[in-house]
Amino acid sequence: MSQPSGSLSSISERIDTVTGGLRMRRLRQADWSRRLVRETAIGVDDLIWPIFVRNGDGEPQAVPSMPGVFRFSVEDCVDAARKARDLGIPVVALFPYTDAARRDESGSEALNHANLVCTASRAIKAAVPEVGILCDVALDPYTSHGHDGLLEGERILNDETVDMLCRQAVVQAEAGCDIIGPSDMMDGRVACIRAALDAAGHRDTLIMSYAAKYASAFYGPFRDAVGSGSMLKGDKRTYQMDCGNSDEAIREAAQDIAEGADMIMVKPGMPYLDIVARLAGELGVPTFAYQTSGEYAMIVAAAQNGWLDGDRAMMESLAAFKRAGAAGVLSYFSPQVAEMLRRR
Repeated sequence: MSQPSGSLSSISERIDTVTGGLRMRRLRQADWSRRLVRETAIGVDDLIWPIFVRNGDGEPQAVPSMPGVFRFSVEDCVDAARKARDLGIPVVALFPYTDAARRDESGSEALNHANLVCTASRAIKAAVPEVGILCDVALDPYTSHGHDGLLEGERILNDETVDMLCRQAVVQAEAGCDIIGPSDMMDGRVACIRAALDAAGHRDTLIMSYAAKYASAFYGPFRDAVGSGSMLKGDKRTYQMDCGNSDEAIREAAQDIAEGADMIMVKPGMPYLDIVARLAGELGVPTFAYQTSGEYAMIVAAAQNGWLDGDRAMMESLAAFKRAGAAGVLSYFSPQVAEMLRRR
């Protein structure tokens, strides 16, 4: 192989001439220097841990499409909240696996003060009051058709659904929920939920709006985890956002902020980092990303097959959210990340 012309010293001089003497690799040469100048880092305070709750006792039930993720009994949810506290994770997010017998066309179980989410919220608050609780407000875990709203034929009824969501939000706040997370994508729901919470005396309850929730293929494992996947009739594209739209996300998020949202969320996360960056940069409110079940499953499956380093991919993916401007991330990796950060 031919060698470059000129001596090594002349090459060094040439490099110094074209770079002005700046050697970017100097800061990368050691672990300590890389850590010293790192612009973005993930910390335990950035994490929200989504947890699935089920009826009954016994061992946690594995979610086959999400290796390492389980459906917990209420008692195990309390243990998970204790683990979150001990690891420094600020918030757990509760999602119910509702038995088919408790599902109906109107999602009436959402209004049951003794449903899984409410029961788990009360138990967690009694045992671990210092851990925040985020509750999803939507009807899909409770409807027999798997949609987020009330259905008339093939049409989702916006205003009738919002009425149900307001009542659901109040029920959850009364059970101890700290953050209401409307994920339904109905028009006007944030304003109505805020008014309903205030009228019921829950003025301090926060709202984290799923402001930019896209109709996505990355939700499949989640729907398995909550039991709605096989029930879904049709799809959700009449109310969730189209994957090709960015300006629409700004309009959606700005509207939710105007209606009283304290925080906003982008879902999915990794495929929509540009949306996270735009919302965080342009709107100036705490912006969160949801690393969805599909994103989690892809990383875990690839790691299990030996195709990538799972721990490095996990941390790199979370750093990407922070680099894009996210204030925090909902991730099924949260306890693993917190444990890894503690070991460091």
